[in-house]
Amino acid sequence: MQQSGVPYFSQWETPGMTLPVLAEGSQALLSDPLWRRSGAGTIEEYARWAVNVCGMACLKMILAARGEIRPTIELARACTAYGGYVVNEIDASIKGLIYAPFVRFATERFGLDAETITDMETSAIPDLLSKRRFFIASVHSAIRWPEREPPSKGGHLVLVTAASQETVRFHNPSGHDEASQADVTLPLSVFDRFFANRGISVDA
Repeated sequence: MQQSGVPYFSQWETPGMTLPVLAEGSQALLSDPLWRRSGAGTIEEYARWAVNVCGMACLKMILAARGEIRPTIELARACTAYGGYVVNEIDASIKGLIYAPFVRFATERFGLDAETITDMETSAIPDLLSKRRFFIASVHSAIRWPEREPPSKGGHLVLVTAASQETVRFHNPSGHDEASQADVTLPLSVFDRFFANRGISVDA
């Protein structure tokens, strides 16, 4: 399967931060030298948000494909205003991405044609992508190691850019190396082990 031509962005400003984050949590991001590119006001704000913005990274890639570059945390703040994230100021937790408000946000702010999809068989992805440009798919984050068995499905978002009856191609915002980040191609049967049968279809 050929390369997508869709620009790749990690949910971290320094794409190589995945393994440190897995080892140390969001604290690792306090040493990201490129944090200012995120649009965050402080490095603490960046570290707090970056572990939650796989969906915003997917949106950033969709917008970049049409030549529009937006900082990831800036997108997250704007999406929060629509209810796409719920921020608990007491314990600093962030809940989201919440699909329905995100769809409204993407439609109203950027003119994207977005739709929530649930109860979707993995085998239906090729047909969907024959009609829609992108599919933001809910998968388990362990998809960066496709040879492993995930403990569950869902919880992380990747941007699917193409699929055939045999394979699926996607950008993973939290891939840990080049091979697991941009234009990752996996057999549909392998993708199925991680896919939670839901996501958001998007036409740019």
